[in-house]
Amino acid sequence: MTKAFFFDNSRCTGCRTCQLACKDYHDLSIDQTYRKVYDMESGACSMDERGVVTHTCKLYHVAIGCNHCEDPACTKVCPTGAMEKDPETGLVSVDGDKCLGCGYCVMACPYGAPTLDKTVGHTIKCDGCKNRVAEGKKPICVEACPLRALDFGEVEEMKARGESHDIDPLPSSSYTKPSLYIRMSPDAKSSQAADSRIANPLEVF
Repeated sequence: MTKAFFFDNSRCTGCRTCQLACKDYHDLSIDQTYRKVYDMESGACSMDERGVVTHTCKLYHVAIGCNHCEDPACTKVCPTGAMEKDPETGLVSVDGDKCLGCGYCVMACPYGAPTLDKTVGHTIKCDGCKNRVAEGKKPICVEACPLRALDFGEVEEMKARGESHDIDPLPSSSYTKPSLYIRMSPDAKSSQAADSRIANPLEVF
């Protein structure tokens, strides 16, 4: 059965435990990561004539990896078929033996999931911990989250828990139909609003 991720934005504190667990499990180098955590800010402070400061500041966090899209852009542009979508689980992974390292998938993905690893000469990315999933386990990021902001399972189950695909700073879900369902916090903005600021651009880009 097709799998999907669930992200509870109202629970996420931006602790990066999911990111660190993923790096450790996949033995990634210090400059490689399969998951990103965006710190999103909005609002401003103001002072009136009496010196009283008021604010409308808000903060929320968005933790994502590969969204294993229903209509993945990466597989469409891959010239060798190295970028594969499993017909049973829907998980997208890269076959390093087939990959030329052309980087087309890197340019095509609106989420920045694939990256080109020059040390091995091919693209690397989150594969949804497909080996763990085959054993009946959940991805390591899901098991590591201390606030249970992440979950993974059958698409209909995750769809029932999430209300939206779209949250700023992610692009509109209409592009690739991500297998990601989100419960948004009151402070979160939709992709269409896009009026929040990424507070940690050097980390995520």
